[in-house]
Amino acid sequence: MRILLTGATSQLGHAALPLLADAGDEVIALSRDSISANSARVEWTRGALPDAMPALPMFDAIISFGPLDGMAGWLSTQASAPAGIVVATSSMSAVSKRDSNVPEDRAVAERLLRGEAALQRECERLGMRWTILRPTMIYGVGLDRNLTPIARRALRSRVFPIPPGRGLRQPVHAQDVAQTALAAMRNDAAASRTIELGGGERLAVGEMFRRVRASLDRSTLPLAVPSVVLPLASRLLPRLRGALSRLDQDLVADNTVATEVLGVHPRPFRPTMATWQVAS
Repeated sequence: MRILLTGATSQLGHAALPLLADAGDEVIALSRDSISANSARVEWTRGALPDAMPALPMFDAIISFGPLDGMAGWLSTQASAPAGIVVATSSMSAVSKRDSNVPEDRAVAERLLRGEAALQRECERLGMRWTILRPTMIYGVGLDRNLTPIARRALRSRVFPIPPGRGLRQPVHAQDVAQTALAAMRNDAAASRTIELGGGERLAVGEMFRRVRASLDRSTLPLAVPSVVLPLASRLLPRLRGALSRLDQDLVADNTVATEVLGVHPRPFRPTMATWQVAS
């Protein structure tokens, strides 16, 4: 297949490119900034959604790992379908942050939901088959902004804070999200579906952090964070208000469709030191 991959330098693009190459697909990889060397199956081009796109050929499919509203905005300028299929990633934050008491979180959910609706509308106008994936917390190739910064900070400070929390987490590996996107692209049963995707197991917040700490290649001091300091931390570190407010909330996904329709079985959360490093 001839495929346009947007968000090619993101963690999901990083995970998807080898899978596409192994499958023999021809890929045009779109990047806003950095351009890698072309290979036999991958041609890199500079561009940005929605209004800084280069001239492009027709595609069999588009895999969009960038912002939904950007892809929808570009499609809105097209008089005819640039591809037959679009598979795009949203996030479980579209539902988990919708009723948050933190305004910034609600804004994130609203933007995701608007982007999903706009993408569906434009695909239907153009007669394109669409699938939207809603992954949980993504990790695995050293480019995420959730667990990797925590691991690297602990390596520098030699202290690993472990917050309290009764909520469940279901982190999903970037390679499993990429594999699901490819499976949805090749499966007509994924048409017109919004598919949730989490990792292969659900675990408590504290256990997730303990496994991150255990994966590090040097010793760190575990520091249990008392629940009484969380309100103060929220005031002192506004960027963490949302995450701290959700420590007792389950942030999980229902993998039924991904498993039964697409045949995807995400791996359990078993991080190693390589998890926090960017592969060359």
